[in-house]
Amino acid sequence: MQIALNGATTMNADLETDIRAASESGFDCLEIWASKLGTFLKQHAASELNDLFRANKIKPYSINSIERISFRDPAGHQALLAECEDLCQIAEKIGCPYVVVVPSPLPDGINRAGVIDESRKVLTELSAVAAKYNVSLAFEFLGQPDCSVQTLSLANEIVSEVGRSNIGLVIDSFHFYAGGSTLESISDLDPSRLFIFHINDAEDLPREQLEDRHRLLPGLGILPLKQIADALKSIGYDGVASVEIFRPEYWARDPFDLARDARAAAERALGNNS
Repeated sequence: MQIALNGATTMNADLETDIRAASESGFDCLEIWASKLGTFLKQHAASELNDLFRANKIKPYSINSIERISFRDPAGHQALLAECEDLCQIAEKIGCPYVVVVPSPLPDGINRAGVIDESRKVLTELSAVAAKYNVSLAFEFLGQPDCSVQTLSLANEIVSEVGRSNIGLVIDSFHFYAGGSTLESISDLDPSRLFIFHINDAEDLPREQLEDRHRLLPGLGILPLKQIADALKSIGYDGVASVEIFRPEYWARDPFDLARDARAAAERALGNNS
């Protein structure tokens, strides 16, 4: 697998620093954190971002992310469509193939069928927006107890019902574990529908207590990363593994040092150094 750096891992660094740190550390590509992109584009054109990627010999892989895409009120839904349009336009300009989209918390009184119906409708509408710019949307389930889509099996069912070639999945190892997804659910995947694998580890806590701040570099925690990676390889997934970690302790570090450690940890966890 190719290895990417996700801009959440180096949250306190700006986008230009992320590009340089990822390049100098030997990453193949970068997942752009959306708020950093917005800050950069307030003072620079998209063409300048293209120049930065080319100069540093690294590619953009995704813009991460559009949050809470489902169960919005009418005004919120229109804002969602506008945000998707804006990010997909930028993605096309910089040659970035994916934009990550994330489900909302589960409203009171909504059952599984209601979640599937709402998610399918929203993703189908967003698919049409993204298609205008030749961009694909990567749907990322969240393992937290309040999320409307907590497991890989449910996310895969939704994406399969949408049935659009530019709608696929993200598997995040932290959310995979926290939400109780099974290794068997990976075997049900069409690997062409898996767009991104977020690789990270976690502290040894009960699943229901895990929060993003408990994430660790791959190999430093208790997640079954080897089993997950082996299951992905068994279905023929040979895409990108991206290091995504939301740990304030890491954000305080020098981003270049952190990027080097993140790259080495991901390589070890994936068995690329064996």
